[in-house]
Amino acid sequence: MGHAALKDAPAGAAIVALPGAKPPGVVPLPPPAGRSRTRRLLPWLGTVLVNVLPPLVTVALIALFWQIAASGPQSSLPPPTKIWEEARDLIVEPFYWVGSQDIGLGWRILVSLQRVAIGFSLAAIVGVLLGSLVGQSVWAMRGLDPVFQVLRTVPPLAWLPLSLAAFRDSQPSAIFVIFITAIWPVIINTAVGIRNIPQDYRNVARVLRLNQLEFFVRIMVPSAAPYIFTGLRIGVGLSWLAIVAAEMLTGGVGIGFFIWDAWNSSRLSDIIVALIYIGIVGFALDRLVALVGSIVTRGTLTH
Repeated sequence: MGHAALKDAPAGAAIVALPGAKPPGVVPLPPPAGRSRTRRLLPWLGTVLVNVLPPLVTVALIALFWQIAASGPQSSLPPPTKIWEEARDLIVEPFYWVGSQDIGLGWRILVSLQRVAIGFSLAAIVGVLLGSLVGQSVWAMRGLDPVFQVLRTVPPLAWLPLSLAAFRDSQPSAIFVIFITAIWPVIINTAVGIRNIPQDYRNVARVLRLNQLEFFVRIMVPSAAPYIFTGLRIGVGLSWLAIVAAEMLTGGVGIGFFIWDAWNSSRLSDIIVALIYIGIVGFALDRLVALVGSIVTRGTLTH
């Protein structure tokens, strides 16, 4: 109540304070803007530190141990400081272009990634279709699964002579090696996911009278999506491994041929820098497929 109400109240009248009533004229002040922003940033900073700091510390310890171990006169590998001195241009300028063969590692990795993108995309499409067939049909599983199990044990580079004889060109041969390497985990994981579809989902499909295409799109793929993306993550990693090895034999301007050429020229520092690039790109590819998988499988059918 205000001052006027207190002034007009009769003498001796009892004034009762209402529960929860605030004193007149008292307005709560909002927290300072800087403090609220800090409170929002603290959890984010904590998450970043937890995820980023341990790998950085590990890398620093490895570099320190490497520097100490490789600094001796009997060491055949260059220490990190010497690698920086000899391969600084490859690290600082990954996209320099002087000629058709004198290019930075960034361009070489893009060439390799283009081959991986084509081969892996074909493997993903064909692998999901064949895996769905094997997982859905008992006869297809009995007929094809033993063949798949035999072929998937063949080393990727063992296919390279046959692909070179068939295509007579290094580019499609390398793409075929990627395809034949990445397709097996996609087929196997897709088939497992299809076989694990709950019977209730199949009963719903019968009640709704879904045809084969509708059942594939609306039931099979959403239910098996987590398994499919597990196979895709394995496949993309194998694809990156295969292209680096294949390019060492087929030549060209890819990252694999760069490593082989550096070895023939005894440029060990260049090889180590290229290996670091390869590892970073492989990690990024795995994280990318995992991110797409988490987005696609969010809200899909679960059991």
